[in-house]
Amino acid sequence: MMIKLVLTCSACPEQYDAFLNGAQVGYLRLRHGAFRVDFPDHNGETIYEASPQGDGCFDEDERDYYLRFAVDAILKRLAVGKYEKQEAPDVQYEIEGRS
Repeated sequence: MMIKLVLTCSACPEQYDAFLNGAQVGYLRLRHGAFRVDFPDHNGETIYEASPQGDGCFDEDERDYYLRFAVDAILKRLAVGKYEKQEAPDVQYEIEGRS
């Protein structure tokens, strides 16, 4: 399954909407050093949280790391209804709207 991440704000906060087959399945937001993933949208259940170094946007060397966890959490929530943290997952995603 390929999750499409659409960048909706590039900084302060850096945030994305996540889609699978055209349906929104996640909302990702990094603000004040707190990163979270909500399922299926910003009013939904928080399924992943982390504390990256970036404040309102990811540092370039950490974006891929945390987005992998985010996509993995969404996929696991879709599949089994629960997310358990593990090693950085080997998942694929694409970002639309980032220059």
